[in-house]
Amino acid sequence: MKKNLVLIVIAVFIVIAVFIVTISCNNKKKITIPIDNSFSLLDTDRSFSKLSEQKGIKFALIQYIDSKGTFLRPGILPIVGGQAINYLSQLDENSFNMTWEPKGGTVAISGELGYTYGIYSLKPNNKDTVLYGTYVSVWKKQSDGNWKFVLQSQNEGIE
Repeated sequence: MKKNLVLIVIAVFIVIAVFIVTISCNNKKKITIPIDNSFSLLDTDRSFSKLSEQKGIKFALIQYIDSKGTFLRPGILPIVGGQAINYLSQLDENSFNMTWEPKGGTVAISGELGYTYGIYSLKPNNKDTVLYGTYVSVWKKQSDGNWKFVLQSQNEGIE
């Protein structure tokens, strides 16, 4: 009788142990590794520059600006949203060609916002010179998965 009681206790202990192990294995937290969208954003910035080279800066800017996009330019107040689109439509791009190369950037873990920065070159059409400067763009991922910039600023000259 004592022997049967000991066997029953051992059997109950084994069942409880198996139950605990099974529950602990099924409740493991899933480990998720965030996707680095930085390469995608840098590629977008490069495509933006290539479009500027092929079809002009005005065309490229209109394609890549968010509806609430903002330009920061020296000596004037920020140009925002509809005013930015109006500013672009009046841009005289026939006298220069502008391209740039992103040197870095990153995307937030959420994947919704990011920034790029780099060096731009401005080539006046009637001069044998190239002007260089730096820029930064803040980007927002659109509902269709494409990136559009929400803030763009540049500084003239590199020493």
